[in-house]
Amino acid sequence: MRPGRGAPPEHLPVLAAAVVDHLVTAPGGRYVDATFGRGGHSRSILDRLSAEGRLLALDRDPEAAAAATALADPRFHFVHTRFSRIGEILAAHRFAPLQGLLLDLGISSPQIDRAGRGFSLRADGPLDMRMDTSGGETAAEWLARATVDDLTRVIRDYGEERFAAPIAKAIVARRAAGRAPATTAELAALVAGAIPVRDRRDALQHPATRTFQALRIHLNQELEELALVLDQSLALLAPGGRLAVVSFHSLEDRIVKRFIDRHGRVDPRIARLPLRQGELPRPPLAAVARVLPDAAEIAANPRAGSAVLRVAERTVAPAPAVTERFR
Repeated sequence: MRPGRGAPPEHLPVLAAAVVDHLVTAPGGRYVDATFGRGGHSRSILDRLSAEGRLLALDRDPEAAAAATALADPRFHFVHTRFSRIGEILAAHRFAPLQGLLLDLGISSPQIDRAGRGFSLRADGPLDMRMDTSGGETAAEWLARATVDDLTRVIRDYGEERFAAPIAKAIVARRAAGRAPATTAELAALVAGAIPVRDRRDALQHPATRTFQALRIHLNQELEELALVLDQSLALLAPGGRLAVVSFHSLEDRIVKRFIDRHGRVDPRIARLPLRQGELPRPPLAAVARVLPDAAEIAANPRAGSAVLRVAERTVAPAPAVTERFR
């Protein structure tokens, strides 16, 4: 792994070399980094592009938008938005079809490291957890109104936490006593107290890790956002264009894998028709690679340990799209 040129030292982009090697197949083409973060991957992509290449980056975090102003490159443009609006944004900037689309899912290192964002268990801070702090409901606000059933469903489905029900009941009981959790430390202690010590799966992982993940995913609609951007990607990629997605937990990776599998085979209804193999239509995607971090990268950046990079290639022409680059 290597951080891109000029990348902020506190943020190491995961699988940066593999991402760029698989993504940038046409240095003069148009690329989108839909999860700019602090720009590590964007800088690596720009290093690989020619003078004719162009990169459009998206991110909904206002701090990412501020960081993007430091990347002074005429080939680069940034838009502060959630990536589910990618089709609308590319149409507005006349920036399709694409030679490559990158999604680096989850939260960035600076988001975790800053206690005020409310994502981390390591330092006490307000229960915020919003990726876009300019609007929307905070974790504390949602916890103050969610029912036991809602809490159980979110913690179970998005955290894959088997003690979701007792955790939900503990949160509501604390709220009924007038002491609703308002900080990360308060919530972490409350969740830990609801899970029997003998039943904790991993002694090295804080017992509230899964609950924090679940709340973050729910509040930011991360899985819904992912499904929306993947569905739009087929219409945005040029033939030979690459889709590269870095996932950090099984819920994300499962959605990506199923998307590539579904669009990487001929519709079963067509496959049953009396056609020769050569007469069958080509599926729109072809799986290219599945890459895991090696031991050296994990040692340099422990947060890379759970990462999975999946790459697929657009095989046939998408619907007509505007091709003029942004100015």
